[in-house]
Parts: sequence; C-alpha cells; structure tokens
Amino acid sequence: MSLDETNTKPHDRLRAYLEADLEAVNGLIRARMASEHAPRIPEVTAHLVEAGGKRIRPMMTLAAARMCGYEGDAHQKLAATVEFIHTATLLHDDVVDESGQRRGRPTANLLWDNKSSVLVGDYLFARAFQLMVETGSLNVLDILSNAAATIAEGEVLQLTAAQNLATTEAIYTQVIRGKTAALFEAATEVGGVISAVPDARIEALAAYGDALGMSFQIVDDLLDWGGASGDMGKNVGDDFRERKLTLPVIRAIARADEAEHAFWTRTIERGRQEEGDLDQAMELLRRHGTLEETRDEALRYAGLAQRAMARMPDHPLRDMLADLADYVVARVN
Repeated sequence: MSLDETNTKPHDRLRAYLEADLEAVNGLIRARMASEHAPRIPEVTAHLVEAGGKRIRPMMTLAAARMCGYEGDAHQKLAATVEFIHTATLLHDDVVDESGQRRGRPTANLLWDNKSSVLVGDYLFARAFQLMVETGSLNVLDILSNAAATIAEGEVLQLTAAQNLATTEAIYTQVIRGKTAALFEAATEVGGVISAVPDARIEALAAYGDALGMSFQIVDDLLDWGGASGDMGKNVGDDFRERKLTLPVIRAIARADEAEHAFWTRTIERGRQEEGDLDQAMELLRRHGTLEETRDEALRYAGLAQRAMARMPDHPLRDMLADLADYVVARVN
C-alpha cells in the first residue's frame, strides 16, 4: 500500500497549507540545479527531482519553521537544501544498489551512466552547502553537515553489514538512523533553529524527526515482506533477493535452529537462492512472529514522534505533523 492508498492524507494537507512556501522552494531548486557549463547536471537532476516525490522532508522544514512563527525566507533555502541532500543520496544509492527503477521510472544511472549519477550527486551536495551557508547560521550548518556525514556513514555501514548473518539489531538501528532518520531529524530541527525558539522546542522537533524517520524506514522494510501479515503481493521479496538484512530477518536468524540457520546461510550469506526460497523465508518469519514484532516497533517509533510533537505549542501544523506519524504506520495497520 502506498501513502496515496489510504483515506487520510496529512502530507496533502501539509502541501496545501505550505503551498506558497513550496512554490518558492521549487523555484529555488530549479534555479540552483542549473549549470551553465554542464547541461547534463540539470538533465539528470530534473529526471529525479521532478519525478513526483512527495517532498516530505522539505515540508517538514517548512512546517517546523512556520509552526515556530518564522516569517523570513531562510527556511525556504533550508528546505531546498534538504531536498538536494536527499536527491544526492538517491542518485548515489541507485548506483550502489545497481537499481533500474525509482518512483516508477528508470533510474538516472540506467538512462545515463554511473559516472553521471555519482558526479551529479556530488554537485547537488555542493549546492546544498551553498544554500545552507547563505542562511548565515553556524548552528544550521553544523546540524545539516553532521546529517550529511551520518547519512554517508550509515550507507557504508549497511554495505559492510550486508549478507553478514552476525548483523545485530543495534547495527540495523544504526544503519536506518543514518540512511533515513538523520535527514528527517535535521529537516525539522533546523526549522526550529532558524526561528530562534527555546532549546526545548528545538529538541522536541529533532526528537519528532528522528522517531518519524525510524518509523518510516521500518515500515518500508516491513512492506517489502508484504506487511505484518506477510501477504505475497507485487514486488514482495526484493530485499530477500538482494540479500538485505532487515529487522524481521535479523530477529528470525537470532531464533533460528540449526536447519533454519543453514537456510539463511545459503540464501543470504552465500547468495545461493532457489525457487521456493522466498516462500520458505516468509514461513520462517511467520513462525517466529518477526513480521508482527517489526510492525510493533514501527508503531512504537510513531508513538515517540507523536509524544515529541505534543511538546510543541498548539498550532494547525502541529496536528498535521502528528497525523503524519499515524499515517506512516497506517500502511501496515
């Protein structure tokens, strides 16, 4: 189930509320992804930026700033910064994962080549740093540069932990905190920082972003196994075929008997997968209850996000952001 297949769409309400800001952000993105000397840069960037993404991360920056009473335009530059960082990581990820499709379209590395994807991603990172410097806030630069480093660290950790059955839940948590939650956290935190609100509110915004990002990634990992029920549907099992160790599998391996451990060693560690192995893997996850447990973990993080948002003053955007946490986990309810 996608975010568009439920009745409540808080991200649509956020988009409507922030319409003017988002229009300005989109203008910034188009202007800053231009290149006078390398036309391939806007070609590659536009292919991904204009592919219909929901702009969740930049909306979180805009919403945090507006909720905190900010009235300038630096939040728009920060929202564009967040989107550039996100887009750069997607370009790099698709090269690392050898992906052929994203958001229903061929990936940039497939349409152009790996070199173009990596170099354009580098260009977007540079543009992101130019934008954040323009805000004149060292705190903002500190937060977003740390997030960029954490994202890269999480991706490298995931690479080194891949196909290693000794990967623990702690390592998994560190990976998803890096690859997903770090940018969610930074996106909301800088909205409060640029608004110069008290530290307690900035901390609440950061805690909200971290918890929402964790829940978001855990839900994505669970949906790859068909959700909490393990329903075998379209594209289920990509992570298994790519031998990725996500939470349901890590817990199943931890409880495996000798025969089950041999199965995981053959399919994940050695990559010798045969017909019927996906069904067998699904049966082991159901047997050990790890799909339902993973859902509970996503719900726990969503609850943490809502409690963090409850620490903010009353505001329509506060309610929309709280609803967004509910909405993320509604995909697996």
